[in-house]
Amino acid sequence: MKIVDDDGVELPWDGATYGHLLVKGPWIIASYFKNEGGDVLQDGWFPTGDVATIGADGYMQITDRSKDVIKSGGEWIGTIDLENIAMAHPAVLQAACIGIAHPKWDERPLLLVIKRPGQQVSREELLKFFEGKIAKFWMPDDVAFVEALPTGATGKIQKNKLREQFRDYKLPSA
Repeated sequence: MKIVDDDGVELPWDGATYGHLLVKGPWIIASYFKNEGGDVLQDGWFPTGDVATIGADGYMQITDRSKDVIKSGGEWIGTIDLENIAMAHPAVLQAACIGIAHPKWDERPLLLVIKRPGQQVSREELLKFFEGKIAKFWMPDDVAFVEALPTGATGKIQKNKLREQFRDYKLPSA
């Protein structure tokens, strides 16, 4: 296994650097069923579609899906971390985070939240809940309260549908 940047340059195994996870081995596929999507290997390496870190001891941690990570000002923001923090708030039932286009930073986080029945929480209260838990540039630019989040057959939130639904959303900072 290895991690690489957007240009395919291999990144260090330091446990802190995030990169696209690639794997190689005799059990790794060369193409999908009926060759749908063509040859997927990159110089013999299979791109998993995950963002990960690898420690000096070889311990690998997947932090997000490549298509879900938010690229803001050249830095990556993991959506899973933001969602987990939001869901730790007692008034939050479910949360999802997506990147919204931003004229200066390329993308910024928008947090989508379903409140627990009978609970109240404001945008400001929820953002304050993040303070001290993340780097300041990871702070979501806005919070949108929704009634439901689209899910697939397995119950996984369909972020592609959320990105489409909120495609024209204007962040307060934009």
